[in-house]
Amino acid sequence: MNFLNRLAALLLLAAACAAPAAADDLLMARSDLMYPEAMMVLQSAIKAQGYTITRLQQVNENLAKRHYKSDMYRVVFFGKYDEVKALAASHPELIPYLPLNITIFAEGNNAIVLTAHPRTLEEFFPDPKLKPIFERWEADMVKIMDTVRESK
Repeated sequence: MNFLNRLAALLLLAAACAAPAAADDLLMARSDLMYPEAMMVLQSAIKAQGYTITRLQQVNENLAKRHYKSDMYRVVFFGKYDEVKALAASHPELIPYLPLNITIFAEGNNAIVLTAHPRTLEEFFPDPKLKPIFERWEADMVKIMDTVRESK
């Protein structure tokens, strides 16, 4: 199962169970903003952490096939070009996880942002040289999530 499928499955499971956003392998935040405003805040927060947004992917078609209707569901891919290039060269096994991404979707009058916890990669890639990168990604993701959560 690829990363996006795993992320989507975890998201649907979390939504179905109405569980709090405390899963060890996920970072999740709810915004009081409507989806369009939350999307703008998310993109600004990503850029403020020094990342470049590489792609906005719509997920609607596959969700519609599963009878889930939403036109406000995107995956935002982002990274630092030099970092992604260097990691792909030195650790090609990381390529499926690059660039980083955050999912954003509308839920009523709110927006939810969700991503896989970057530190879970340490379990799969125990190279000590990667640990500071995963830790920085975690700090950056938490800051991005906090910015979206705290925006009014």
